[in-house]
Amino acid sequence: MNKVLAVSIAALAGLAGPALAHHSGSMFDPTKTVTLEGTVKEFQYTNPHSWLEIMVIGADGKAVEWGFESEGPSTLLRAGIKAKSFMPGEKVTVVGHPMKDGRTAGSLMSVTKADGTVLSPRGKPQLTGATEPAPPKG
Repeated sequence: MNKVLAVSIAALAGLAGPALAHHSGSMFDPTKTVTLEGTVKEFQYTNPHSWLEIMVIGADGKAVEWGFESEGPSTLLRAGIKAKSFMPGEKVTVVGHPMKDGRTAGSLMSVTKADGTVLSPRGKPQLTGATEPAPPKG
């Protein structure tokens, strides 16, 4: 029975390599950040990665689609991001790490909604302009 258990564990460990490779972020440039104002085209709240698609008006006046990859629904939900957090037509400002190859896509860092709410896949929702409590005097 111990031999069967050892073979099973080895087989499962062998599957972990491809799973980790799938979740690589090597296509994004973590040394650069883009901040774009646009209109939500679509929010794909899906596994294994969600995508926020926005339309951005370029310098030439033409609309350009940008796609921002993010975590799956379970991680987003813990950060306060729900399937209906971003609705088509909604104005947003997105911050992300762009693709290294120059395509109009990136890794989602945060989204600021028109009401000032900031949503981040890695944190709790915040309101811009919110003040921190003053430190105690003493």
